[in-house]
Amino acid sequence: MVRCYKALSNPPPSCYNLHKVKIHVRRLRSGNGGSSSCAGDQHPQLESPGLAGSAGGTPNRRTRFRLQFPQLALRRRLGQLSCMSRPALKLRSWPLTILYYLLPFGALKPLTRVGWRPVSRVALYKSVPTRLLSRAWGRLNQVELPTWLRKPVYSLYIWTFGVNMKEAAVEDLHHYRNLSEFFRRKLKPQARPVCCVHSVISPSDGKILNFGQVKNCEVEQVKGVTYSLESFLGPRVSTEELHFSQAPPGNSFQQQLVTKEGNELYHCVIYLAPGDYHCFHSPTDWRVSHRRHFPGSLMSVNPGVARWIKELFCHNERVVLTGDWKHGFFSLTAVGATNVGSIRIYFDQDLHTNSPSYSKGSYNDFSFISNNNKEGIPMRKGEHLGEFNLGSTIVLIFEAPKDFKFHLKAGQKIRFGEALGSL
Repeated sequence: MVRCYKALSNPPPSCYNLHKVKIHVRRLRSGNGGSSSCAGDQHPQLESPGLAGSAGGTPNRRTRFRLQFPQLALRRRLGQLSCMSRPALKLRSWPLTILYYLLPFGALKPLTRVGWRPVSRVALYKSVPTRLLSRAWGRLNQVELPTWLRKPVYSLYIWTFGVNMKEAAVEDLHHYRNLSEFFRRKLKPQARPVCCVHSVISPSDGKILNFGQVKNCEVEQVKGVTYSLESFLGPRVSTEELHFSQAPPGNSFQQQLVTKEGNELYHCVIYLAPGDYHCFHSPTDWRVSHRRHFPGSLMSVNPGVARWIKELFCHNERVVLTGDWKHGFFSLTAVGATNVGSIRIYFDQDLHTNSPSYSKGSYNDFSFISNNNKEGIPMRKGEHLGEFNLGSTIVLIFEAPKDFKFHLKAGQKIRFGEALGSL
């Protein structure tokens, strides 16, 4: 005897009835015109298209052994999910989705054959509470380590990420009381000579992800993956806060940023790995007139994740500094990442990042131009500008003449003070 469960009544189209009743199905044997069951057997035979045979109503060998009943049970459960609200549906679906992606050999792949679809990897990753994790990591970084534990912990970090402690201003590992101090270590003055020949230098150590001209109001975060220029920088800052004339009218956001005829808009993306020097500096002589802070997610900005999530830099928390240099518009954006909720700008004491609550899509503006200071914040090439807590990304977007050329290759390692490009 084979036992299965069947609903008492026909279920509604959107939800399945979970009341069950037992029925018995006879397993028939073909051959010699006989049957293994008694003629007086009172158990009903299940007649369905899935079990109906080709001759005389006797099911064939393939049909008799099909695993239809587990599929019916799964469909019943999946129908139950379709009746739930969206939050409850996510709560029930995500644990199964995590197992779907983690278990080897496609163990849960048969579920897709009965109507279930896993949550996408991107949606699953975006649901991780990265801001909460980053705040917890920040608290952990502030915990003072015992003197005997500092060298083993820092040595493990140095070995893992390839940190060059010979460049640090203080090489003694016992000097750093906690992880935060170690991450924000200063360098020896001669470790990073600043190039005086070229007009734009690298503001930090890191890896060049992308560079070139901005085209069609789109900027590449990595090769082949773009994000909107206006979504990244936000609405254009009023020209009253900038030190150049009103831009000629244009149809696009990109044309509004270009203030001088014959100029183009350029960009450069630098990724800071956890083992890199975490401070960033002024890339040229310019004046900072405005700061815009975008609260947001704190997803990883690793190049692999950047290829995976479109407009990643527009989703993450970031601080946009805008102003002008001798050729027109200039901006430097510090993009936050997982465990990098703390973005610090040295001359901006009012900036507070990674707050517990924020409104999605909102931003906070602050002008450095006031009645007492109409020049903004002047920055010299190579001057200390700010720091990250662990590692993240710097994005430069600036205006320059058409003959400006980068001296870079995509994917190359670069250090603070080295040339990015010149006229």
